[in-house]
Amino acid sequence: MTSRVQSRKPKLLLPLTAALALAACATATPYQPLGTSGASGGYTSQRIEDNRYRVTFSGNQFTSRDRVENYLLYRAAELTLQQGFDGFTIVQRATDRRTETDVTRDPFGPGPYGYWGPSWRYRGPYGWRTWDPWYGDPFFDRSIDVRTIDQYEASAEIVMFRGPRRDDRYSFDARQVIANLGPTIQLPR
Repeated sequence: MTSRVQSRKPKLLLPLTAALALAACATATPYQPLGTSGASGGYTSQRIEDNRYRVTFSGNQFTSRDRVENYLLYRAAELTLQQGFDGFTIVQRATDRRTETDVTRDPFGPGPYGYWGPSWRYRGPYGWRTWDPWYGDPFFDRSIDVRTIDQYEASAEIVMFRGPRRDDRYSFDARQVIANLGPTIQLPR
């Protein structure tokens, strides 16, 4: 009897593992370097001068614009402290949105008088009549699924400085950015 129970474990383990893997894929991009884990997206940093960097953060379709922009600021603050500076000024900044429209036909869509759906009848001059699902169907859109997928990428060119924060709206104290945004940062598992 124990051999029967043991032989069922691998059969049950495979669907459970597949379900967990799919659930892990359907999450927002964590704060990570680009291309380091299975989730798409992440940050990149490129040094331009001694105190000037280009920083980007790309999110997947489950990552909101706000999160992408917050992760960009967090990465800029983290990089500023790693380089021995106190703050940074954003010289140039952009957030790009890439939109894709996905149209999918229902694989189980209605065949001739297929699965149950609304039924419309009317009284005509020759008695009761029904709508034909293949001719003049008022619900032509029920066999397709249209999804719009947005993905965001934020980029900024920053100049780092030492000393107190400058008095303009594009300058940030790196330690304050880390303290304020740190609790919202989702690291990879």
